Amino acid sequence: MPPDPPACGPGPAGAPAGLPFFVYGTLRPGGRNHPAHLAGRITAVRPALLPGAALHAGPGFPYALPDRDRHVFGDLVTVRPDLYPAVLLALDRLEDCRPDGSGEYVRHRLPVRLTDTGAAVVAWVYLAGPGAAARLRARPAPIPSGDWTRRGG
Repeated sequence: MPPDPPACGPGPAGAPAGLPFFVYGTLRPGGRNHPAHLAGRITAVRPALLPGAALHAGPGFPYALPDRDRHVFGDLVTVRPDLYPAVLLALDRLEDCRPDGSGEYVRHRLPVRLTDTGAAVVAWVYLAGPGAAARLRARPAPIPSGDWTRRGG
């Protein structure tokens, strides 16, 4: 899964209109960040998976890291067009996504697969930023199921 260059912020490279988001942790329906950032702002939620990535536990939230032998389960969420710029900005802030790529997460345009139809859809995905990725690779412990809601413990 070679990701596209990271993008953050509202600039021309940052936000193709209407590109959905693949969420895999606390932003999923039922997750602690869903009510404040996505509830009432989305028009669709569909189960999906991100191939070529592993899910790692952070301090109360997960990170996804490229890993060709694994996949991450999550949801593809479609944001209301009238709220898209505000939601994009809020999610970039929540994920500490910085235009220079130095944040806790970086936002990439990646293909995800809908689990009900198998169709591929390009979506925004927040992957671990360079510092977080280095910490996780130093002590790898991927979540075997690839699903934050089934992580146990």
